[in-house]
Amino acid sequence: QLQASGGGVVQAGGSLRLSCAASGRTFSSYNMGWFRQAPGKEREFVAAITWSGGRTYYSDSVKGRFTISRDNAKNTVYLQINSLKPEDTAVYYCAADRPNGSYYYAHSYEYDYWGQGTLVTVSS
Repeated sequence: QLQASGGGVVQAGGSLRLSCAASGRTFSSYNMGWFRQAPGKEREFVAAITWSGGRTYYSDSVKGRFTISRDNAKNTVYLQINSLKPEDTAVYYCAADRPNGSYYYAHSYEYDYWGQGTLVTVSS
């Protein structure tokens, strides 16, 4: 299971750190991703990190403001989000991908396990 946390209400320009803690299995060998879904919109890719942490990927809308990282010893993935904008308001989901060849990190169908989401609300 994946448990996302760290969401909250923050003013524009502020920062948050989201966490995704895994339990029940070890996700150190899984690629991990963050997605978000704003009200009335489809779920969209935010960031991803390979199982080793050696490669990271970001959507254009968050590049330079968000940083994904992982601590495999703690079975946890993080998303540091800075310079928040009202359009960042969404439920943020973490997801785990069991590597099996090519990693289509931006596609939700790539992922095998999903957390329940944590709400980030950015006020202007």
